[in-house]
Amino acid sequence: MSNADPVSPLPETPGPQPGPGIPSKDERNLAMICHLLGLVGFIGPLVIWLIKKDESAVVDDQGKESLNFQITILLASLLSGVLACFIVGFFLAIAVAIYDIVYIIIAAMRANEGQLYRYPICLRLIK
Repeated sequence: MSNADPVSPLPETPGPQPGPGIPSKDERNLAMICHLLGLVGFIGPLVIWLIKKDESAVVDDQGKESLNFQITILLASLLSGVLACFIVGFFLAIAVAIYDIVYIIIAAMRANEGQLYRYPICLRLIK
């Protein structure tokens, strides 16, 4: 008789792997970083998007979304600068800054959860 256990152990398999529609942890992190770097300007998201756009559809999508939002914020900031001659420009600049910070944080959190985030008011110039 054999001393082998009649119940063979299950083969070891790696943990859950992302499927075709589920972004990997690295993709989620890069998408989140694309959004967060928007807090300091558009150069950071631009660099990440240019480097990773061909490797990841998620980073390509979220990088473009982040860049489009930063372009929108830049244009709104320029408009508030022009309107600074009037009192309304000062208040518009404050509103744009608050809008920028709040929605970048929301976008970063959603990207980290694996969602493809869309900013509510955004000119989508980069397709």
